[in-house]
Amino acid sequence: DVQLQASGGGLVQAGGSLRLSCTASGFRRDDYSIGWFRQAPGLEREGVSCVSGIGDTYYADSVAGRFTMSSDNAKNTVYLQMDSLKPEDTAVYYCAAAPVSVRHELLLRPSMYDYWGQGTQVTVSS
Repeated sequence: DVQLQASGGGLVQAGGSLRLSCTASGFRRDDYSIGWFRQAPGLEREGVSCVSGIGDTYYADSVAGRFTMSSDNAKNTVYLQMDSLKPEDTAVYYCAAAPVSVRHELLLRPSMYDYWGQGTQVTVSS
């Protein structure tokens, strides 16, 4: 079974940092792209960042320059380093897996993803 386990959320003050982790199992890492998404109350789920099967990373404009995604393939884990956090970053964050056949320009769309982990809450206080 494909499983994704997200962790690392918490409460942080504005300007602070958090690192989220997503550990995957049940599939070959290079067969899937991994994305991070977030959903705030009352809003739609939105793409934050993703890493393709060959390691290319993509970011939403709202987080570019502040968030960094990385992978440890030996651990089947991807990370989202979030720096300079803002109150508007407050949301439940999810990781998800999409087939590598999905074109990179579509990788921030939640509908492209087949497998989802449980969310982890990130709260940024002002």
